[in-house]
Amino acid sequence: MHRVLITAVIIVGLVAPSSAVAAPGSAVLSPAAIDDFLAKAMDSTGLPGISLVVTRGDSVVHATGAGQDSQGNPITADSPMRIASLSKSITATAVMMLVEDGHLSLDRPVVEQLPEFRMDDARADRITVRHLLNQTSGLSDRTVDIGATDHARSLTDYVATMRTGALVAEPGTRWAYCNVNYDIAARLVEAASGRDFDDFLRERVFGPLGMTASGTDANLPAPPDGFTSLFRQWVPRPELAGFLGGGAGSVITTAADMGRWLISNTGNGPQLVTAQSLTTMRTPVLHRYGMGWGTEEEGDMFVHSGNLFTYNAAQAIDPNTGYGFAVMTNSSGLADDTYPIMLGLAAMSRGQTPEIPGRTRQWTEIALAVTTVAALGLGVLGAIRARRWARARLGKSVWWTGARLLPAVVPVLLFAAFPLVMSVIMGGRTVTWAQLTYYAPLPIAVGAVAAAGLVTTVARLRSVSSRG
Repeated sequence: MHRVLITAVIIVGLVAPSSAVAAPGSAVLSPAAIDDFLAKAMDSTGLPGISLVVTRGDSVVHATGAGQDSQGNPITADSPMRIASLSKSITATAVMMLVEDGHLSLDRPVVEQLPEFRMDDARADRITVRHLLNQTSGLSDRTVDIGATDHARSLTDYVATMRTGALVAEPGTRWAYCNVNYDIAARLVEAASGRDFDDFLRERVFGPLGMTASGTDANLPAPPDGFTSLFRQWVPRPELAGFLGGGAGSVITTAADMGRWLISNTGNGPQLVTAQSLTTMRTPVLHRYGMGWGTEEEGDMFVHSGNLFTYNAAQAIDPNTGYGFAVMTNSSGLADDTYPIMLGLAAMSRGQTPEIPGRTRQWTEIALAVTTVAALGLGVLGAIRARRWARARLGKSVWWTGARLLPAVVPVLLFAAFPLVMSVIMGGRTVTWAQLTYYAPLPIAVGAVAAAGLVTTVARLRSVSSRG
């Protein structure tokens, strides 16, 4: 259900160490301008809390926050936030560090470097580390037991759940966004380094960059519960239970620490990998996705978004201006506002007027609320008018009567298969009822329509049979 916003058109070249030099048309962002934009974004989106950071070259332009967490504490640049799939860029960096150390190879099969990795598909023996990071391994939610992976207690357990899985395509031939790729990559980091993935990040990634408040669920206290939206009311909820210990989305950090991460990724400050490795990570493949980084629609920024069930995040690097951006929120709803906010900051950095994020979530939930009320009303009306409906069908064939019942039955069937329907809409990503409860207005509205259809159908059948 994660709503992945990775877009791409290839960008030639890489951020140069001299990226602090402004490109023509770029503007100097001031903390006051960022604060003003943040206040407007908070007002328009109604989000409970936002933290963000803007960097340029080797400096943090501004790191700040607004709103509150679920415990009533103000959100600041030092508030811990889950960054979901932004973790993938960090995992890809960890892998590339080990490639440079000679402990991993991008183009050797994974099974040669991680013998425990086995699948019920001979093609899996041809998956390389490069395929994992490029999301071209052939792995897919549709052919892997995602439920089993959610119950894993370690990366070793996680990889063991792959044994019954299969691929949807020959490795290297098709792009498919699948978290499994990066969780296997995290296990590769463990096997190649001889350290727990979490310890490797702390010692080799976060430590050198000075990201002292960053870590994963394995070595940091969980941040406060995030929020989900219920018809425009923010409700605190714990993050959905599942496997949070891998490389796909386990990182917890702060806006202040993300500033250090962005500075390094614009070619300034401490460097974790060589410029050549950074180029490799940002070179799109097949679906114009690199390794933990994609590119924005216009092809002018490196980007990635991250979506959990109670936290969202987005990050970007603009190689033309030397700016970096990260936006995080402690909430999740039917619309993700972190990406539009990030784009607004990027527009400001180019001297353009930013587009204030709209009220997409609010209007969507109002529409769903109206649908819910209208459906319930129609259900009552359908039951009241069932006898009239039955009288109008007197003398008609059973087939004709059944066909006239079908419109009221369809919503019931749709609701019964709703997770499957949503899985198809989400491009094959696994969707469960537990996940859908975090986007309650949608299943409530669909459920109300289904209930109306069921009540109407039952009432009509009873009326028809009584006149038998």
